[in-house]
Amino acid sequence: MFGKDCIEIAVQVGSPSVRQHVAGRKGEKPDVSLAAGSLGELAEHGAKRNIVINLENDSPGPEDPFFLVAVIEKVNSPYLRALPDFGNSLIGHDDNYNSKAVKAMLRHAYNMCHVKDTVRGDDGKRSQVDLKSLFELAKVASYRGYFSMEFETDGDDAIVGTKRLVEETLQHLS
Repeated sequence: MFGKDCIEIAVQVGSPSVRQHVAGRKGEKPDVSLAAGSLGELAEHGAKRNIVINLENDSPGPEDPFFLVAVIEKVNSPYLRALPDFGNSLIGHDDNYNSKAVKAMLRHAYNMCHVKDTVRGDDGKRSQVDLKSLFELAKVASYRGYFSMEFETDGDDAIVGTKRLVEETLQHLS
């Protein structure tokens, strides 16, 4: 299993966690029981090596936030956690859906959360992320992990944009 190899690499480099993608078969609805079976095995391996497996709301289908939460709850292991991304669930949805998705993911987050202020969907549409309300959700959830910055450049200066995103994040955390 590829995920077990990633755990062994994490052990070698001293990482406390790995990010695992969840893939599905094209045209088939994701199956919570099937995913929980394989990810439960991976979480057991992670537990033996003291490595947390994080699942990110990265794409519709098998990485849908509510599907991932259902899998995490079914596995019920402290070694299988959510990695909420502040913007990914906004793609194809509205602010309300994104807020509910991030809130659900934050209940199961442990050590990593991705911060971005804008996202671009497959259709090219750019959406603004409501950072203020999402940081409020993180506070309510008592999230104490890291916030990593994901600045989408669109040709803008990545350093300037990331610095601005860090400064805005710090304002919301104070």
